[in-house]
Amino acid sequence: MLQALKSVRHLQSSAMKHAVSELCVPVPWGELRGKVWGPNHGRPVLCLHGWADNCGTFNSLIPLLPKECRYVAVDLAGHGLSSHRSPGVFYSFPAYVMDVRRVVDALQWSKFSIIGHSMGGNVAGMFSSLYPEMVDAVVLLDSYGFFPTDKKEMLKVMRQGMDQMVQFEKMTEDKKRRVYTYANAVERLMAANPTLSERSVHILLERGLVQVEGGVAFTRDLRINLKNITRISLEQSLELQSGIQASVLVILAEDGFEKMFSEPEQKKFTSAILQAYRDRNHAVVTVPGDHHVHLNDPKAVAPLVSDFLQTKVLTQPARQTAEQTSKL
Repeated sequence: MLQALKSVRHLQSSAMKHAVSELCVPVPWGELRGKVWGPNHGRPVLCLHGWADNCGTFNSLIPLLPKECRYVAVDLAGHGLSSHRSPGVFYSFPAYVMDVRRVVDALQWSKFSIIGHSMGGNVAGMFSSLYPEMVDAVVLLDSYGFFPTDKKEMLKVMRQGMDQMVQFEKMTEDKKRRVYTYANAVERLMAANPTLSERSVHILLERGLVQVEGGVAFTRDLRINLKNITRISLEQSLELQSGIQASVLVILAEDGFEKMFSEPEQKKFTSAILQAYRDRNHAVVTVPGDHHVHLNDPKAVAPLVSDFLQTKVLTQPARQTAEQTSKL
């Protein structure tokens, strides 16, 4: 049995103190790190962040959600405090799904819910399709659960990703890790993510920076910027989506992906995926805000997520045995 939880500390959130545990799961290339909120025997909820973010993205939201749940937020590989993948290895959705499988195996979870933002929502969608018996509810925060690519573009994108990897491997270590002052790092992240509030930037930088000689450096692996060479078509996305047995809540932001995917071809893909959710009686709602609304303005989404968890999870009988739950 893996020793998954380490170093309990307390964080101040609103007027209440919330006990937060640090998560550490050994993996073949290092470790996956994260944070844990809630009671030991709470109903398990896995939280997956978006591309280039880290598990701190849930710091504002989780304290507003039902206290009966056990929330585990993971730094996906190459993000936050988790280890980077081995040299020469690409980052892809199937690899992230495998990481989720490793984490829930270490936690001894046989049935759980998932909250996924952006890329984390896409990982949640694929995992919930591949392991439908393990997932009882899915919340997609400004995410469609799947990210289709036009079949005509796939070969070009795969080639671009491979060429980028070759160029990356020729870079010197100095170029791969730039050193900043903390103020410069704040400016850099705000420029790259203009929808983030300054408070949200500081939250993400808690796990997004590491102290180095001469200043600080971003912890994320630069390889996450390379083109993802593992792509799926709209048809494959819809086929995967049809395999999800969990209840799904899609929360879209008015100024988030809906505006970003405004090209007719992109809109055709996203509209088809959203309609498929509606056809299967899943909930699709839109809230005011931007792509990081769950972090910038958590009160805009917390009531929706809370009601969903209460209805779809907390009112249902627990499916884990006492023995399994005691090992969390």
